[in-house]
Amino acid sequence: MKKETGFFFCLLVLTLVSCNNKKLTEVVEVPLPSKEEKMLIGSPDDVKADEGTFEMVKLPFGYEALAPNIDALTMELHYSKHYLTYTNNLNKAIAGTELDQLTIEEVLKKLDVSNSDLRNNAGGYYNHSLFWENIAPKSGGQPKDSLAVAINRDFGSFNEFKNQFDDAAAKQFGSGWAWLVTDKAGKLQITSTSNQDNPLMSNAVIKGTPILALDVWEHAYYLNYQYKRKKYIDAFYKVINWKKVAERYEEAMNAK
Repeated sequence: MKKETGFFFCLLVLTLVSCNNKKLTEVVEVPLPSKEEKMLIGSPDDVKADEGTFEMVKLPFGYEALAPNIDALTMELHYSKHYLTYTNNLNKAIAGTELDQLTIEEVLKKLDVSNSDLRNNAGGYYNHSLFWENIAPKSGGQPKDSLAVAINRDFGSFNEFKNQFDDAAAKQFGSGWAWLVTDKAGKLQITSTSNQDNPLMSNAVIKGTPILALDVWEHAYYLNYQYKRKKYIDAFYKVINWKKVAERYEEAMNAK
C-alpha cells in the first residue's frame, strides 16, 4: 500500500526592480501538487527478492516509523532498492556453487576478497541485514544488563563508547560502516570498514563478530542530512534497538 507525502508551497514572493529603480513585489500563486504528483511511499512488505538462497530480512515497521531521525524516503530507497539489489546479486553470484549451501557468515569468512563482485554483494547483504535489526521505532537510550556491564568494562563508560563509535563513523573516509564487535577473547572493540567490507572478512584490520552496525554510505543519510554526517550519527542513537544488540552480544558470547 502506498502512502502519500505532499510537499506544499502556496505563494512565491518575487522582488523586481523597475526602470526607475523602484522595487516592486509580485505575489505569484503556485498550485499545490495534484494527487498524482505527490510522492508515494510504499510498504516494505511489498518488496521481495528473486528466488535464491538468501532472503531479505523483513522490516517489521513502515518506512516512516523512524522519522524524523531517518526519513521515510531514505528508508524506502535504502531497503527497496539498495538492499534488494545486493540480495539479488548475491544469490546470482553463488548460484550453483558450493557457497549456496553455507550461511552468510560462512560465505563472508570463506570468500576470496579479490572477487570484488562476491565481496561487495555478500557484504552488502550481510551489513544491511544487521543494520535493519539494529534499528527500531521508540528505541534509543542505553543498553542494559550484561551488555551495559561489558561496555563499561571495555570502554570505561557508555559516553566513552559513544565517543569512540562516533569517531569511527565520522572519520570513515567515503563510503563504509562503523562497527561494534566482540573479538575472540570476548572483548568489545570498535572498528570501521570501507565500502561493503565487514569484520568477518579475512582482510579486516580488527576481526570479530558484529553486534552493532552503522551505515555511513551517503545513500543512508544524504536526502535528510546532506553533508552533515555527524547529525545523522547523532540521530542514529535515537533509533538503536539495544535489545537486539544485546541478544547478538549474548549469542556471540555463548558461541565462544
